[in-house]
Amino acid sequence: MNELIQPETEKYPFSLFEVCGIELEYMIVDASTLDVMPVCDRLLVEIAGDSVNEVHPDGDTGIAAWSNELALHVLEFKTINPVTDIAGLRCVFQSQVNRALAMLEPYGAVLMPSAMHPWMNPDREFKIWPHGSREIYNTFDSIFRCRGHGWSNLQSVHINLPFRDSSEFAALHNAIRLVLPMMSGLTASSPFAGGDYTGFNDYRMEMYRTNSTKIPSITGLVVPELTTGINNYRDSVLSVIYSDLLKYDPAGIISHEWVNARGCIPRFERGSIEIRTLDIQECPAADIACAELFIAAVKALVEEDFVSAAEQNSISTDNLHLMLIDTIRHGDRSVITNMEYLSLFGIREKITVSQFWQYMAGKLFSPAAELFKELNTIFKHGNLSSRILSAAGNKPGHKRLFDVYKKLCICLKEGKQFTP
Repeated sequence: MNELIQPETEKYPFSLFEVCGIELEYMIVDASTLDVMPVCDRLLVEIAGDSVNEVHPDGDTGIAAWSNELALHVLEFKTINPVTDIAGLRCVFQSQVNRALAMLEPYGAVLMPSAMHPWMNPDREFKIWPHGSREIYNTFDSIFRCRGHGWSNLQSVHINLPFRDSSEFAALHNAIRLVLPMMSGLTASSPFAGGDYTGFNDYRMEMYRTNSTKIPSITGLVVPELTTGINNYRDSVLSVIYSDLLKYDPAGIISHEWVNARGCIPRFERGSIEIRTLDIQECPAADIACAELFIAAVKALVEEDFVSAAEQNSISTDNLHLMLIDTIRHGDRSVITNMEYLSLFGIREKITVSQFWQYMAGKLFSPAAELFKELNTIFKHGNLSSRILSAAGNKPGHKRLFDVYKKLCICLKEGKQFTP
């Protein structure tokens, strides 16, 4: 293997829920046309003075880094180091967004939120990152042909949560898998692609779950399998992926833990699990509010506030996968009919995914909690995908789509949520 293997008995720096890391991805688009503009490298060069994949715009004292992965029109903001105060990231990331917008102005460009560009043609417009790490990106491209929406038109939020050792890893991983199918219902923001309504509330996740079908072991069922610990995960998941990759990547260029594309993946190199199923929202405050709710839900499961871990683990991956598929299509309006699943949370009747998250928010937070400012907009008006669809209609035409997404760009600049 090409990755550093850490013994299962070795301790990592942080224990459960002590810290977290967040990553937010945005599209760079032409300010007048909103077509994608592949100039991320120029932005990073302005700060670093050279072609690099990542910069720290505020130096050693800063909290956030800027980076790029694969698509040249995507800019990512992320925490440099894990933070203890996730709520404080609202202001941190909004400040980074506004700084980037000021730097993009001379290019006639802006940042656009939402998880998929509504009319981008990947075959014509996708430009792969041509600088550092290009060997990795070119290998991905040679295997999967990264021109489609599933590779070049996806913007998401990643949450990174720590574990101290193998037992903490298993507890955290198995709790995340339980709420993962519901996450898209709250954060979906991708109803359009190629200029048309896709029929999916979360088309990014539909593309994500199918973009590696050439090697099925890479994604699995998106909802990860139960695990008993670090060695078990390496043996049952990672070793299978690496074996299946040998035919296409004999040099092992992408045979690393990050090639795993399940909805949450362990990053053993740093002692954390990375959650990947969240669509980006229209402003950082909304992303952070959703992340806070998800983290609180996972924490409650790990601490067995609802039922024991054994009862939680009784739900099969196949059943969780079926719920995920329904949520990807119907979003916040998806009806949860699996009573075995609902009973884990003390719910006795069928409810929608939106009602599930309202219930969880009420259980886990005081009504005065700051995150309700953003969550109540989602609960009242629907997730961002539903709000975009409400504003645009399911046959909007280019002008109507342009008007709606122009408003989303303004929301990002002003740090406010979108309402139809």
